Order: sequence, then structure tokens, then C-alpha cells
Amino acid sequence: MPTSSSTSFADIPPFTPRRFLANGHVMTVYAWARARRFPGLPVAEARLFQVTADTQVLARCFWQADRAARPTLVALHGLEGSTEVHYMRGLAHQAWRRGWNAVLLNQRNCGGTEHLTPGLYHSGLTDDPLAVIRELREIDRLPSFGVVGYSLGGNLAVKIASETSDRPELALRSVVAVCPTIELDICVRAIERRGNFPYHWNFVRNLKSRMRRKAQAWPAAFDLSPLDAIRSIRRFDDVYTAPSHGFGDAANYYQCASAMRGIARITVPTLILAAEDDPFVPPDQFRTKPLSGHPWVTVRVEPHGGHCGFIGEPAPDGEDYWAEATAVRFLAGQFER
Repeated sequence: MPTSSSTSFADIPPFTPRRFLANGHVMTVYAWARARRFPGLPVAEARLFQVTADTQVLARCFWQADRAARPTLVALHGLEGSTEVHYMRGLAHQAWRRGWNAVLLNQRNCGGTEHLTPGLYHSGLTDDPLAVIRELREIDRLPSFGVVGYSLGGNLAVKIASETSDRPELALRSVVAVCPTIELDICVRAIERRGNFPYHWNFVRNLKSRMRRKAQAWPAAFDLSPLDAIRSIRRFDDVYTAPSHGFGDAANYYQCASAMRGIARITVPTLILAAEDDPFVPPDQFRTKPLSGHPWVTVRVEPHGGHCGFIGEPAPDGEDYWAEATAVRFLAGQFER
């Protein structure tokens, strides 16, 4: 086993943005809106995992013919995303062409799965992906795993790294987090800025729509009377997310669920990729004492990249999506030693 992350991936190539995308907002919106096709990917298997007595989560799985002989990438999406988000399928494409399995996991209620659980998801809910990895390890006998998370999923990925240092039976080899929200309060404050109104409005609109679908699937389980008056992520978390998970209010939820609280416990090679021009994940959080000089964590903050964008000049096989390609190369440093 490596003694630190630096032994596996010390030389990360720099990111050069596509010519017209050297602006954080333009990169972010373009990455979100641009259609992508992955003709080399097979049809995914839909698989339900029983993570608690009353909750299932849905994954889209890409299996190699000899899955038990291959490493597995587990991908985690961001706030109000799903397995169909472009970077999730981009990661699957990168993994598949290396001969790996890929498991794209929907968070609770995401990807049209509101009916599979009576509860909600939150930014630090690592129990579900850990239950999935445990089942794949114990039932499917898969040999090794790497986790890649984007944004909220990046916070989950870093938390998973900190929570599995004493669980070698899970065979977690490495973790990558792209634009992770590891200090939730800082990130929520950033998205509340006036210049980020379009992003904020879109997130709130989607959260409220999901709560209405949730109430249809689970009548009388949630009080929707405060919903129309909610105008911010913070208020939504105060009213719904934090109380439903026992955090009390949003402030306590953000403190407890942020991955930064557990950075010191990480003993698995971990890579964090971020951008100076990310509109709502401020880069200064990645330069703080718990991360600087950490023997197991490599941090790269690139000048450009936006939020979960990192699109370079056109290249074959998805290599122009720098974060996806870099994440999978980092995992390969552990899988293919």
C-alpha cells in the first residue's frame, strides 16, 4: 500500500481551458448545457441497493464481462443531479475504456427515485454509498474501488475517505473530489451572492419541485405549507433538510456534514481538483491548515475550470474533459500498480 498520495500521482498535468471558456460562468453554463454522446458505452444495468430497512437507492451499473476481476469506479453526483448528468456518464466512459466497472449512484430521491425512501438526502450522507460498496464487495466479490464525486458528491467522497481509514475490508483504493463543497456554509454563502442568482434560483426551484414530488409519493409525510415562501437553499435546509436528519437547523447541518471536519483522519490517496474561477465553491477553503501539507491529500486549484467544467481543447475519447480524465488516471495509479 502506498505511504501517501504523492507516491501515486505527483505530476498532474495543468488544465488549459478551451479558447472561449476562460471564464468561470461561461465554462460552468457551457458544461451544463452542452450535449454529450458516449457511443462506446453499453446499456447500463439498473440496480437497486437496500441501504436501510425502508430505503433503496438506484444505481446505473456498467459491468465488464469479468467484473469480479476488475476494479470499480463509484461515481457520486452533485446537488439535484442524477446518474444522467454529463460528468457521471463521462466518468463511466473513462472507466469503461480502461476495462473497469463503473457504478453511477443516485442520491436518495434523485433520478426519479422519490418513491424509494421516506426520507431526504443531505450533503454528508455517506451511509448510502458505503452500503453500496459493502454489498458490491461482499455479494459481488469485487476486488477494489475508487470513488469520484463532483460538488456535493465531492464532499461525500472526501468524507468517505475520512470515514474508511479503519475499514480495509471495503478495499477503497483512492478518492477524487471535483469542486467539492467541503465547507458547506462557505459554499452556500457564495451561491447567495447577487451575481450567482441564476444558479441559486435554479437550485431552489429544483429543490422545491422535488419536495412536491416527494409529497405525492409519501402523502402526509411532509408539511408543504412553508414551501412557497422559501427563496434560498439555506432556508430550504432550515425547514426540511436539517430537521429531517436531526441536525436542528442549517447552521448545525453545515458544520456537521462538511467533509473538512474529518480531513485529518484521511489515510487513503485523495485528490481534490478545484478552480479559482468557480462561481460558488470558493478556492480559499482548499488552502487551509487541515489540507496544506497533508500526506494523503493532493490539492490542485487551477486558474480556470468553472464549477465542474474543466473543458479543454477538443480531443478524442473525452480527454478534453480534464477533470474526468485526471480523476481516472489518479485512480489508475492505485488500481494498476
